[in-house]
Amino acid sequence: MQDDLIARAEAWLAEDPDTDTREELARLLAAEDHAELAARFGGTLQFGTAGLRGELGAGPMRMNRSVVIRAAAGLAAYLKKQGPAGSDGTAGLVVIGYDARHKSADFARDTAAVMTGAGLRAAVLPRPLPTPVLAFAIRHLGAVAGVEVTASHNPPRDNGYKVYLGDGSQIVPPADAEIAAEIAAVPSLAAVPRPAEGWEILDDAVLDAYLARTDAVLAEDSPRTARTVYTAMHGVGRDVLLAAFARAGFPAPDLVAEQADPDPEFPTVAFPNPEEPGAMDLAFAKARETGPDLVIANDPDADRCAAAVRDGDDWRMLRGDEVGALLAAHLVRRGATGTFAESIVSSSLLGRIAERAGLPHEETLTGFKWIARVEGLRYGYEEALGYCVDPEGVRDKDGITAALLLTELASVLKAEGRTLLDLLDDLAVEHGLHATDQLSVRVQDLSLIAAAMRRLREQPPTVLAGLRVTDAEDLTRGTDRLPPTDGLRYTLDGARVIVRPSGTEPKLKCYLEVVVPVPARTDLPSARATAAELLTALKRDLARAAGI
Repeated sequence: MQDDLIARAEAWLAEDPDTDTREELARLLAAEDHAELAARFGGTLQFGTAGLRGELGAGPMRMNRSVVIRAAAGLAAYLKKQGPAGSDGTAGLVVIGYDARHKSADFARDTAAVMTGAGLRAAVLPRPLPTPVLAFAIRHLGAVAGVEVTASHNPPRDNGYKVYLGDGSQIVPPADAEIAAEIAAVPSLAAVPRPAEGWEILDDAVLDAYLARTDAVLAEDSPRTARTVYTAMHGVGRDVLLAAFARAGFPAPDLVAEQADPDPEFPTVAFPNPEEPGAMDLAFAKARETGPDLVIANDPDADRCAAAVRDGDDWRMLRGDEVGALLAAHLVRRGATGTFAESIVSSSLLGRIAERAGLPHEETLTGFKWIARVEGLRYGYEEALGYCVDPEGVRDKDGITAALLLTELASVLKAEGRTLLDLLDDLAVEHGLHATDQLSVRVQDLSLIAAAMRRLREQPPTVLAGLRVTDAEDLTRGTDRLPPTDGLRYTLDGARVIVRPSGTEPKLKCYLEVVVPVPARTDLPSARATAAELLTALKRDLARAAGI
């Protein structure tokens, strides 16, 4: 067994094109670190609907140039089997973007070389830019596919590889499995042509076109007075967001200087995700200093948007479901038409807002790869801070345009002497208080997630938080409107619970929602207290039922 492990590692080492990972693997072999070698060579990083994402390092279970070259070769083979881009027989164009993480530029360059070597055309964005710029560029340039090298808000040690097809949205089945099969069929790196040149490095014209498109998000002659504090969370959002705000005529945001520049080490945060405890502390400190109307944060690749508001004497983060409802209400007030869509783990409040406005509403599986494909989509969101407010421009979540639209809403309310919290109160009185929370468990051992899901399937709860479970659905069987997925959904009297493994992180995620009637504004404090008690009890009882 160990001889086979060493043989595989030595074969990998022999064709590894990266000095850093070659040296790393050589050290492991010299030290005879069989446990670490087994962790690196015990399988392969699986390509799926999230593409690839994992820890940087040597070996097939890590993100590295060898894995990326194989992934690019598999994608190229898949694209070539789909046929040329046009009736004139020209080779298809693949657009490649990347963030500022470790190795991102290398992975982008390798992808461009592989596409060129395969006879496709490749174009690389001019520098690290937000993921939504790549999603926009695919359709803007008429590409057959796009690749974004990013691990979004994962820890510094991670990187990833996200694939889009020519419609500008992320891959879904069966494309993921077909690409994975082509990746598995790559015999060796030596069989993958990788010329040293031949691809295009795009200039700023594509970024300028994206920025011009952001103008379409805002209403003509709307107020543009809201003052903001902004953090890029050590990512690539700052320059693009500042340019978009300047074009729109908003006051220039006050920057959180410590987090403004791209830094792959993310030195001021434990996890570069605005949802994580402590991640917004510096932004709140800046807000206490400058007194803005709104705090805005992007995650490192700027496809997500977080917001915080003054609440009493301090600042608090708005939940993704709160921002989702606020943006929906704003679009309804502006007379938007089309379908409002959300993932199944997001708040049911969106459906209430759409129904009251006479607009279509759809629920999808988790992820914008599904939301973006909803027919007639006008607005889509998911609770994990993702918002698609201009689907004709970007068929994915976009933290830049969401920030623009939210700042416009804050400006409109400011002109009326009101705040975002006032509008949330209005929605609670009109539709009931929809309070959401999440029980999220990060694990080292993925078998713990499988065990929790198995336990819930074998012994489904009948009562949670004193509320009767009226319907228990195993989503692996699919529903009338949803394809199968690994998840469980419980409907209760006045509440809802969904449990699923994360698709991008080693987490079990449980999404909780309670709905409490609010007869009048004076009833809001008691409704909030009731909701908080129910959510606490739901967390406690669900954790016990799942054994986590």
